[in-house]
Amino acid sequence: MEYTIQKLGRLAEISTRALRYYDEIDMLKPARLNSSGYRIYGQAEVDRLQQILFYKELGIGLEEIKAIVTSPSFDGEKALLQHRQKLLEKRVQLDQLIANVDKTLAQKEGRIIMENKEKFEGFKQQLLNENEKSFGKEIREKYGNKQVDLSNQIIKNMTKEQHTEIEKLGAEVISVLEEAFATGDPAGQLAQKAANLHRQWLSFYWGSYTKEAHAGVAQMYVDDERFTAYYDKNQPGAAVFLRDAILIYTNMDTSLNP
Repeated sequence: MEYTIQKLGRLAEISTRALRYYDEIDMLKPARLNSSGYRIYGQAEVDRLQQILFYKELGIGLEEIKAIVTSPSFDGEKALLQHRQKLLEKRVQLDQLIANVDKTLAQKEGRIIMENKEKFEGFKQQLLNENEKSFGKEIREKYGNKQVDLSNQIIKNMTKEQHTEIEKLGAEVISVLEEAFATGDPAGQLAQKAANLHRQWLSFYWGSYTKEAHAGVAQMYVDDERFTAYYDKNQPGAAVFLRDAILIYTNMDTSLNP
């Protein structure tokens, strides 16, 4: 079956303007133009549009979607399996949030007693999903699935008070780092205080602490531009400064070794 741009738009509940834009950026070209110059889409284009909309639903930007679906190595069946897994994860999160609302209503009606920690289930899962989407691949490659899964479980079991404490500690790391950066000395007292606070902050998420892992995280802040951008947001060069302070703190600065 073939579709004009209007029919395809109605089928997918998407505007013809969007379809024209997808054509312009070479993400979804029509199969052909008919004798009147109208865009005509076939089954392959319908399938690609479905993939595009799946990726959009998962919050992926158009530029990245285009790179994915136009890649010569793109595997439609494999992508569908990945979409299914992501949607199942999203459904679990939505089910948790719905259950959270239902329990909160039941508590307000006096039908049940709800512990405070239960009120934040679902939100934690959303945080984990966002972290997995943004950094999961790199973190799992560097530290392994076991360590990442353990850290995720720790987050799930956190109380509201613990979460608040972690946020305060994270803010203190940034505050002290800003002061230390002004000194220009990663071995100085303020810089080493920032490194120590950073260790405490990390230790909330890790089942156990090692200097090697701490130094590895610090190096990742410099190697991965997303982390670098976070620390350099107010002070360009802060990520490198923090890395150097942590390497000194952990005695992993090879430049100091004979």
